[in-house]
Amino acid sequence: MTRGVVVITGVMASGKSTVAQALAEQLPRAAHVRGDVFRRMVVSGREEYVPGARVGGEGEAQLHLRYRLSAATADAYAEAGFTAVVQDVILGADLTAYLELVRTRPLHVVVLAPSAETVAAREAGREKTGYGAWTVGDLDGELRARTPRLGLWLDTSELTVGETVEAILAGRERARVA
Repeated sequence: MTRGVVVITGVMASGKSTVAQALAEQLPRAAHVRGDVFRRMVVSGREEYVPGARVGGEGEAQLHLRYRLSAATADAYAEAGFTAVVQDVILGADLTAYLELVRTRPLHVVVLAPSAETVAAREAGREKTGYGAWTVGDLDGELRARTPRLGLWLDTSELTVGETVEAILAGRERARVA
């Protein structure tokens, strides 16, 4: 996992940011691509993707723009010789579509899948709140019922950040999707 792109996904408060940063710090030359940065770049006219949003609506269009931008950024870092560690909430059919956007090979996927109870407890203890219109149950259901079983899935309910990074490095072949 010293070259290419690693995509880390999961629900909000599953540990994506912390794990992606820790993983990048373990690699000899790596960049941490935070998908949410592209959402926050929209200063005016931002429309959040919320439950029940109209298919093909503005919220969905902006979500897919964010995905295109982070995939292109990951490719640019990889072309420059970095391992790009991307983290974002990419669930359901969007995961397969996202992976088609990334040109770089090798391509790895890691899905952080702690229990919904663990996520709710983590969310309650965070200063920032990710859940607004969404609930932990909404996203957990989307993850478990509709997200394709690609790459390395980890139940991180009982794992520390260090143990999670170790599991990712040990499971790098299972994480490889292309």
